[in-house]
Amino acid sequence: MLSSTEESRDAPAARPAEPSTAERVRSFHRAFGLDCRSEPAEIASEAARHRMELMREEVDELAEAVEEGRLDHFAHELADVVYIAYGTAAVHGIDLDAVIAEVHRANMSKLGPDGRPSLRADGKVLKGDSYTPPDVAAVLRAQGWSPAQA
Repeated sequence: MLSSTEESRDAPAARPAEPSTAERVRSFHRAFGLDCRSEPAEIASEAARHRMELMREEVDELAEAVEEGRLDHFAHELADVVYIAYGTAAVHGIDLDAVIAEVHRANMSKLGPDGRPSLRADGKVLKGDSYTPPDVAAVLRAQGWSPAQA
């Protein structure tokens, strides 16, 4: 039988957890002096339009990569789209990972009672009778968001 010292010496060292995509992008924003909020907040319409323009630029580059047909270029541009999306979430102070988890929960509810999806002819997954929409407002409230009164 091995002693606890021998067991720990032979066991693989625990690796530190990799940062999430959100953490990486927030780190980038902080390092480059870009806007990065810690709680969800509305931002100025000019800033929001700028973020959408950045997103459009990246989606256009993704479309070019699709036409080119090289998987490595496509993967790079797809990652840039996601990076800009996470950056936009950081500017708004949104924990996008939590929002994605709620959207995933809602998407999984599209399965029918038999566990099978309903698909459109082109393969798009359709909402079935058991579909429950995501409650993104609840996720944002849990992050500290207080919606403005209308």
